[in-house]
Amino acid sequence: MTVDWGHVFAGRVSGMSASEIRELLKLLNRPEIISFAGGIPDPDFFPSSAIAHAYQKVFQSNAGAGSALQYTISEGHTPLREWICTYMGKHGVQAGLDEVLVTSGSQQALDFIGKLLIGPGDLVVVTAPTYLGALQAFSPYEPRYISVPMDEEGPELAALEAALAEKPKFFYLVPDFQNPNGTTVSLARREALLDLCEKHGVPVVEDAAYTELRYDGEPLPPLVGLDAARHGGKPTNVIYCGSFSKTMVPAMRVGWVLATAEVVNRLVLMKQAADLHASTINQIILHDVVSQIFDSHVKTLRSHYKERRDAMLAALAEYAPPGVTWTKPQGGMFVWLELPEHVDGTQLLERAIKEANVAFVPGSAFFADRSGKNTIRMSFSATSPERIREGVRRICELLKRV
Repeated sequence: MTVDWGHVFAGRVSGMSASEIRELLKLLNRPEIISFAGGIPDPDFFPSSAIAHAYQKVFQSNAGAGSALQYTISEGHTPLREWICTYMGKHGVQAGLDEVLVTSGSQQALDFIGKLLIGPGDLVVVTAPTYLGALQAFSPYEPRYISVPMDEEGPELAALEAALAEKPKFFYLVPDFQNPNGTTVSLARREALLDLCEKHGVPVVEDAAYTELRYDGEPLPPLVGLDAARHGGKPTNVIYCGSFSKTMVPAMRVGWVLATAEVVNRLVLMKQAADLHASTINQIILHDVVSQIFDSHVKTLRSHYKERRDAMLAALAEYAPPGVTWTKPQGGMFVWLELPEHVDGTQLLERAIKEANVAFVPGSAFFADRSGKNTIRMSFSATSPERIREGVRRICELLKRV
């Protein structure tokens, strides 16, 4: 008798689905496609020489190579965690080493948080729209989602309070240049939502993947910094997820969680069970690189990505037909388009690839209930200004025909 694998799979497998974005990344190998799909950094800006130099230093001695190629502690490479503590100190958080865990990218952090906090049927509050990868990380643990609409300042407070009154396990939010819609939560809204979450005893999961990529305006304090200011400088009600994927390189898969030690201690146990620790050599190399060039490299990224954001916004202003609106993000990697109600983003993508050789991500992928069918997300970070202009022109010409 052969195994009926569908019967053997755990029930939570039904909550797993393929990422529309991962599938669309395959189009990057087709040079005729102008892709606004993947929210990825431009490889032309990777700090390759600094990374190569760091590897040379590691392998100058047998002792250095031996340490880099060996197991390490589950919490993460201590010098890297010390750097993270210093970095977070600049954002108002007095974190100790026992409050930081290095993860295999911030995506693993989201998975661990889901495993730690969500049981079958538990409520989780997200925004509408929200980051697709978070939905993928949380859904296998079988939550029920409450989606809170957003305005130009962030989550709508009345809807958020109603959701928090339902006693969810946590509220997940990308406060800076949100993936997918580019919205930045205002300072007043940050303070207000922290007030509400504290009132209802609901923790906040802060995803800070894009925080450093600000092109306009003054930086805002992270939620964890505002939370720490209320509690003697220590992280208390906010779990902060950081990442080096957007500021350095994604392939090293190094991110981190900063939270109260009570939370981190349990996440460490999950790390031990999952993969023991993040890659030792990747942590060592990344620590060397960020210690040398973090600020200067991020400054370079801001300059290049700002030019690309401006190119996309200018092209939309020139070519977009009536009935199409879009966000004007202060940073990050994304512009969010709302189309006339009768236009379905998924159907538009099919035609865009076939008729215009352009790709983007349909917006419904970013809604827990798969609504938002007349929206699309376009990323500008990995495309030159000239191709951005041409790609936007093609999409808008197609929209006029639709």
